[in-house]
Amino acid sequence: MNVRTMNEEFALELCETECPSTEGIASLKETISDEDMIGMAEIFKALADPTRVKVAYMLDRGGELCVCDVAEVLGSSTATASHHLRTLKNKDIAKSRKAGKNVYYSLKDDHIRTLLHMTLEHQKEKM
Repeated sequence: MNVRTMNEEFALELCETECPSTEGIASLKETISDEDMIGMAEIFKALADPTRVKVAYMLDRGGELCVCDVAEVLGSSTATASHHLRTLKNKDIAKSRKAGKNVYYSLKDDHIRTLLHMTLEHQKEKM
């Protein structure tokens, strides 16, 4: 039986020598701003909740949905659905419009749609 210690596992993930070239990575340091990275992380944080992923996916599939529709599909209260939709809106993942007494939500743009589709495709490839 081959049993590795935690230190041996950690050592497998480290370079054994100093990397020879720093020229190739110099341009990588300037490719994305800290502000952009923080914004990207906020999107991923909002989508880290399975219910919000489901809501975003519903908006992708259903187009524009009112809070009541989302609550029905989730099997939750309208307050819970509204909370998740508001979070997605605050993170620029969804947008809303009011029509009479109802509020309708949809995905903000095709970038989010693409992110959802690519993530789902990646997940299905793992199976």
